[in-house]
Amino acid sequence: MNTSKTKDKYQIAVVPGDGIGKEVMEATIFVLDSLDIDFDYVYAEAGDECLEKTGNALPGETLDIIRNADACLFGAAGETAADVIVKIRQEMKMFANLRPVKTYPNTNSLFENIDFMIVRENTEGMYIADEESYTDDGAVARRIITKEAEERIIDYAFNYALENNKTKVTAVHKANVLKKTDGLFKEIFYEVAERYPDIATEDFYVDATAMYLITQPQSFEVIVTTNLFGDILSDEGAGLVGGLGLIPSANIGEDGALFEPVHGSAPDIAGQGKANPIAMMLSAIMMLRYIGENEAADRFDAAILKVLNDADILTADLGGNASTMEVAQAVKNNL
Repeated sequence: MNTSKTKDKYQIAVVPGDGIGKEVMEATIFVLDSLDIDFDYVYAEAGDECLEKTGNALPGETLDIIRNADACLFGAAGETAADVIVKIRQEMKMFANLRPVKTYPNTNSLFENIDFMIVRENTEGMYIADEESYTDDGAVARRIITKEAEERIIDYAFNYALENNKTKVTAVHKANVLKKTDGLFKEIFYEVAERYPDIATEDFYVDATAMYLITQPQSFEVIVTTNLFGDILSDEGAGLVGGLGLIPSANIGEDGALFEPVHGSAPDIAGQGKANPIAMMLSAIMMLRYIGENEAADRFDAAILKVLNDADILTADLGGNASTMEVAQAVKNNL
């Protein structure tokens, strides 16, 4: 991620998407506008409603807007999520997916003092759905693991550890069964690790990791893994710290970045003003750090922490009865 301020004005692609994506995006922009940073927001459409309206869940115009922006904020997509987010990742070559798992106060976290980052490869593996059509006998999916992509994501994870004062990187795989693909991943992990002698390393099977996340989550600092394993472990991580309403994410590439909460469009509560905007806000904080606005990111983060600490203004998923915009106002008041 970028570490120093590089511009006086930033063009931000804003894609609210479906359901609660619109509500949490509105709340987040409301706070961003209080930060004394010059943002030029360019709004674009994608998702279920866009498909219904235009016949295309991800119009080319939206992709162009994202390409030309300094960063993209994305709300949520409904049933078309795979056609939207996965395609944006592939088109923009956003090879790294970052999902922080961190405990905040008054959030139903199962443990205290959890703070680790899952660094997930974004461009290959099972999750890109390279499937052959059904036959009478069943169906086939291909799992492609390349040296180039895995070395790139593993190096990114070690770099992230170095830049964020983390002392250990954990590789997660299933090399005992997937001997060729995950065997290659494990081999590359230890080759890259030699470039980072000051960072401790370990590797676990994905099933063991799923258990360790429940029994000893405080032992993790940076986890690096392949696409599908990273997706599954990220949701387990969300369960550790109070649910998907608190988990942001970043998709980082060489030519662009997209920031989104990992919760979906939540059609059951959409339009009711009940959605928790904190995951979207935390995603915006990741964006601020990416563009080099670290001081603003720290202020925004501290304001969220104050609201959660006070516990007076929380949405229903955290045991309160505040609306989405009431939470946004409280965060703004604490900047």
